Amino acid sequence: MSNNSRTPLDVADVFRLSGDNYKAAHRGHLSLAQLKVMSAIERCRSAQLGAHHLHCEHCDTDAIAYNSCRNRHCPKCQGASAKRWFAAREKQLLPVAYYHVVFTLPAEVAQLAFYNKALMYQLLFKAASQTLLIIAGDTRHLGAEIGTTMVLHTWGSAMMHHPHVHCIVPGGGLDKAKQWKACKKGFFLPVRVLSRLFRRLYMQGVAELYASKQLLCFGDLTQAIGFEHAAHFTAWCKQQQSMEWVVYAKPPFAGPRAVLKYLSRYTHRVAIANRRLQSIDATHVTFTYKDYRRKGNNMHRAMQLTCGEFMRRFLLHVLPTGFHRIRHYGLLASKAKLNVARQA
Repeated sequence: MSNNSRTPLDVADVFRLSGDNYKAAHRGHLSLAQLKVMSAIERCRSAQLGAHHLHCEHCDTDAIAYNSCRNRHCPKCQGASAKRWFAAREKQLLPVAYYHVVFTLPAEVAQLAFYNKALMYQLLFKAASQTLLIIAGDTRHLGAEIGTTMVLHTWGSAMMHHPHVHCIVPGGGLDKAKQWKACKKGFFLPVRVLSRLFRRLYMQGVAELYASKQLLCFGDLTQAIGFEHAAHFTAWCKQQQSMEWVVYAKPPFAGPRAVLKYLSRYTHRVAIANRRLQSIDATHVTFTYKDYRRKGNNMHRAMQLTCGEFMRRFLLHVLPTGFHRIRHYGLLASKAKLNVARQA
């Protein structure tokens, strides 16, 4: 199949063609959550999930619409969810500039997070939100209580494990007198200050999880970070705090509505969108990705993977059951505070 065929390409096609072989080859190594995602995507909008009858009274036409799986990892099901989320959030926008800040875990820390998804993704939210609230609340910077909406992504363009959170932040907050205090035009908070507090808070959290024996580690990483020896692991934690961590702040958006439209695409994105698929056959999948080492129009490249490797990468990003990937903090977590901010 290719994108020149009449039927648009779909991640579900890969699972239908090669899913059974992949399950057999990895029996005992796939989690229940991953198996459920595979099953849901395979059956989405097919007769297996049933259908409903549609009738148009104007043209007297009947149609059968197959039901969606509504799984949050399914590429086909996220468009409608994003529209509903957009409509619900539009009323909460403040008439101010909004900023986009991204907090990213470095490679070895991200590798440890892969083995401890629920704990370390939760810590990523906690450390990033605390960093924003603490620095913004400092009178040397903004001196106000801010709010933020955060969305967890665990992938890069080539679907490798790359956990980071996107934060959308109004450009200001409430001071102690409950008056609105705007940040400087075109400047939110100093990135280097954010980065250093973020890495300290995150690695302190990792050390606490290790001390309470909640973390797991496997493979070559165990030796690389000295996981089996407390003194070695402590030294590794200190080493991570001496490195530069990536915190990226983009210029303000062109108005609040542009923010929400942008964010609604991020909130319901999955590891790969169907539109990026170029061809699928019984053995290989070809898709487009961005090579960030290149600039301009040369960033877009094509990558071919075996079906097994494609599915492996896709399933890396199945979240723990019940884990919330969209969260609100500060002013945006409280309807009462948000109303005070809007009045201010």
